[in-house]
Amino acid sequence: MKNHSWIILIFSFFLTLTCFGQNEQKDKMLRETVAKDGQARITIPYKDRKQVEYFSRFLSVSNVNHERIEIVLSPLTVEWFLAQKISYETVKTFDHRSFTVINRLADWESYPSYSQYDSIMHSFPELYPSLCLIDTIGKSINGRLILVLKISDNVSADEDEPETFYTSSIHGDETAGFILMLRLADYLLKNYNSNARIRNLVDNLEIWINPLSNPDGTYRTGNTVTTPVRFNAAGYDLNRNFPDPETPNTIKQKETLDMVKFLREHRFNLSANFHSGEEVVNYPWDSRWWLHADDEWFYDISRKYADTVHLHSPAGYMNFMDNGVTNGYSWYSINGGRQDFVTWELQGREVTIELHDEFVTPENQLGSIWQYNYRSLLAYLENALYGIHGTIKDSETGNPVPARIFISGHDKDSSHIYSDSLSGSFYRMLAQGTYDLNISAKGYVGKQIGDVIVTEGQTVSLNVELDPFINPVDTTDTPGLIIYPDPVENSFTLVLPARQSGRINIVIFNSMGVKMADFPEEASEDHPLNINVSGLPGGIYILQVRNKTSKATDRARFVVVRK
Repeated sequence: MKNHSWIILIFSFFLTLTCFGQNEQKDKMLRETVAKDGQARITIPYKDRKQVEYFSRFLSVSNVNHERIEIVLSPLTVEWFLAQKISYETVKTFDHRSFTVINRLADWESYPSYSQYDSIMHSFPELYPSLCLIDTIGKSINGRLILVLKISDNVSADEDEPETFYTSSIHGDETAGFILMLRLADYLLKNYNSNARIRNLVDNLEIWINPLSNPDGTYRTGNTVTTPVRFNAAGYDLNRNFPDPETPNTIKQKETLDMVKFLREHRFNLSANFHSGEEVVNYPWDSRWWLHADDEWFYDISRKYADTVHLHSPAGYMNFMDNGVTNGYSWYSINGGRQDFVTWELQGREVTIELHDEFVTPENQLGSIWQYNYRSLLAYLENALYGIHGTIKDSETGNPVPARIFISGHDKDSSHIYSDSLSGSFYRMLAQGTYDLNISAKGYVGKQIGDVIVTEGQTVSLNVELDPFINPVDTTDTPGLIIYPDPVENSFTLVLPARQSGRINIVIFNSMGVKMADFPEEASEDHPLNINVSGLPGGIYILQVRNKTSKATDRARFVVVRK
């Protein structure tokens, strides 16, 4: 027995050495892949949701099912992952061939070089100057332009119309949407004079299209699409890099800062960003387990997108999760995503559309992806034409009033909207039903409008006049401050507009105008503040923020509840 035991021990020792050597070799190969290709895709066994949420905080999780978690490692994250000593498998992905552009570029069935992409984008306003203009959101780390097209019937004017935004390839190796957006722009412009549906869209919307928001990822090796990566040139996942109360200390990348500025300037009413890796329409929230106030509306428009795709695609396409639709958190949670940033901070409405289960779509499938999706792309934009469209103006002067539109018994967690400060217009997309609107603005008597009936596929026009206070009491909410949760028990998060960056003073008044708290803070638009109100009794309060340099003042009401 003793001799036999020694044999087992010796065998086990050599087996351990062999496994250790194999793991070392495997880790070495993973490091080499990341160094050569800029990234590597791996999978690890799925354990539970907490495990997914943990890894999402440190790594770029790209897919989850009940068996495996897919992760994309960059040069920034590979060593952290290997230090976890977790069993993993490497995923074979892109075959590293260089895409070439021949005659098929004109048919949108090949990937252009970056210089060709730049030429294509600039050719649109040259060919259609009355319908299209080109703008620049910013530049990538490597100096590539992040271009955007505006398409509208009076393109040089800032019209009183809903603004919509399509953007793609924030992950540089998810390329189907890149070509789809170029083709959509071409389709809208070419068919404006011959297609009544397209003419209706272009005449009544401002349509902005950004085909490529991460050019350094897509064109990592130079001027052609050879080995694109998910990340930007610094190795960051840009779709985990947006302002988020849960991850306030994330280092914001140049591309993110430029996009955030662009989004804050426009505050799009409706938007979508396009990805690949699955085939599904993903709607808010991505980072919160509870449902958005407009969850029914989000599900309906996502369902219609997927169902329209099903009518024009083979069986099996876009049937992931609930037959092509999912709430983001139900799939897997992320922080710092663009979808939640737009929907939470900017009161926009954005979904994420995954177009193809392959990350880099083969060129011979680009035409099929277009045929499956283009009708849904048009129908999605049409959602901005429906719901409640209105204006809010001063009853005495007729001037536009920037006001807050809040639906009683419905709105929560920043789902309310604001009217435009220049035109007074607002657009509220809603599921079919009857709603009570509360409208408030600084210096004006609030107004309640009850029993507004919203019918699916229809527009309700609502023109509201507000009476100014004779002796205005300065306690009305100012568009721009976001407080959540509200009502609050012990503390809340305060998101500040850009105008409040720097040294500020925060004052809290009770409903009688008595000052309850007064303290200084240092503020940044990308770093929400946590405000402790555990010492306040239950009731309604006014929070006032005043910038010590610019003297800009913002106010918001909140409610403290005590059990």
